[in-house]
Amino acid sequence: MMIGGPNIAIAQINPIVGDIQHNLNLVRGALGQCEDADIVVFPELVVCGYPPEDLILKPSFVELCMNAAQDFIKSTKTNAGYILTTPWAMNNKRYNAALFVHDGKIINVTLKHNLPNYGVFDEKRVFDSGPHPDVIDFKGHKIGVLICEDIWFCEGAAHLKSNGAEIILSPNGSPYNLGKRALREKIIKARVDEIGLPIIYVNQIGGQDDLVYDGGSMMFDGFGNKIFQAPYCEEYVGLNPLPLPSPLGENLGEELEIYAVLKRGLFDYITKNNFKGVIIGMSGGIDSALSAAIAVDALGADNVRCVMMPSEFTSVESFEDAKECCAALGCSYEEISIAPIMKSFEQTIPALHGLAHENMQSRARGMILMSLSNQTGAMVLTTGNKSEMAVGYATLYGDMCGGFNVLKDIYKTKVYGLARYRNDLSFVIPTRIITKAPTAELRAGQTDQDSLPPYDVLDGILDGLIEQDLGVGDVAAKGFDVALVHKVLRHLDLAEYKRRQSAPGVKITTRAFGRDRRYPITNRYSLNVEKS
Repeated sequence: MMIGGPNIAIAQINPIVGDIQHNLNLVRGALGQCEDADIVVFPELVVCGYPPEDLILKPSFVELCMNAAQDFIKSTKTNAGYILTTPWAMNNKRYNAALFVHDGKIINVTLKHNLPNYGVFDEKRVFDSGPHPDVIDFKGHKIGVLICEDIWFCEGAAHLKSNGAEIILSPNGSPYNLGKRALREKIIKARVDEIGLPIIYVNQIGGQDDLVYDGGSMMFDGFGNKIFQAPYCEEYVGLNPLPLPSPLGENLGEELEIYAVLKRGLFDYITKNNFKGVIIGMSGGIDSALSAAIAVDALGADNVRCVMMPSEFTSVESFEDAKECCAALGCSYEEISIAPIMKSFEQTIPALHGLAHENMQSRARGMILMSLSNQTGAMVLTTGNKSEMAVGYATLYGDMCGGFNVLKDIYKTKVYGLARYRNDLSFVIPTRIITKAPTAELRAGQTDQDSLPPYDVLDGILDGLIEQDLGVGDVAAKGFDVALVHKVLRHLDLAEYKRRQSAPGVKITTRAFGRDRRYPITNRYSLNVEKS
């Protein structure tokens, strides 16, 4: 912060998309905690929640946001100025706006100029681009405001500097992915180095469908020194100057970082959508065990119901491991056999065998879980990982049943890493679950490696094909058998129709299935081009 500058408060809060009054109540509460501040900065689009997506295309929604914001401003007079962010319509155009408010009046409207249109962002679809912002005169200081993407480019900051700005305030809605925290800091420091002005970066927190906004708001002085770091994955409302908190504001390792994001994403998905806890098909395998651990840590053991659904192929070890894991977690455990259902199916569909018989077992389990969900109002938490979803090693209307998948963007090898990390905190996942060969137990003696290459090999190939967008030759050049790479690519393409019907799940990587990676279902590219 600059010496003698305004006293800035950060309001890193967790809005809910579409719940305008709830969000304004959060704003009111934060203002009440910051009575000694000169300025309070809120995250991007705090009035409506971020991202509102195609709600912005509804004129009635934008009008409701604007009217609610204006009513709030008139009825909420504070000594502090504050930045209230909201959709805003002018001259038959829709904008992503930041209102600088003081004493019940709007004294400036900043309109977002750079509209992101990549990855998970689709703002050019719903918003119009505004001009570069004006400098705001407030209490003897000249303030600049740059909304989210505008701080990632030098033009807006340079424009404000040339017009006399003394400090830059930046409301943000920046979702998490691996590496994003370091990238944000690099970008903000680059702006400071370019213009020599302090920058206050304020991010929201909270899960919104597949996205998790992880907070991490920060302040840099005009010399490029980070003088404040807000915690990640939790709300923070407070004034500067404050010391850098530890450990909440520090990156202490990838597993810790990912685990906290998974918990936040699951917690907000369940609570914001008013589910009465979760139901998990507990198999005795590592995916369901890790999912249960995350669910218990996020929601509390009383809100997690684990159901073992054995068949003739379920091993004694699976029973023991599932029971031991649930006992360690303190969540409920019960057994419902699928044998009667399978007997009925086998009588209804004669000569049911092979893959059809295997998938029918998975679908019987899915039917049980979804029926329990209908009966109780708890949501089925499906447990497939990214490796399985990539190559279609999952059954539609079977183990893919559910409302959310906390492991959807987690490769199998990382599942093992997260399980070990969780056990380092307290031992809840039996060692045998981590060390035994993974198996769906849909036929006698089955293991995953009957159908798939070892997961360390599979995940290495998938990383090249998905995360790096490499062709077959480039992936093979990393040391993988070219025929195997072709096979994995073919499975990756063929499974697109399954992924389109899969539950949403927490985004962790930059190439999560869904928003980040959008491939056609009907697609012969790899068949006709990659092999040519």
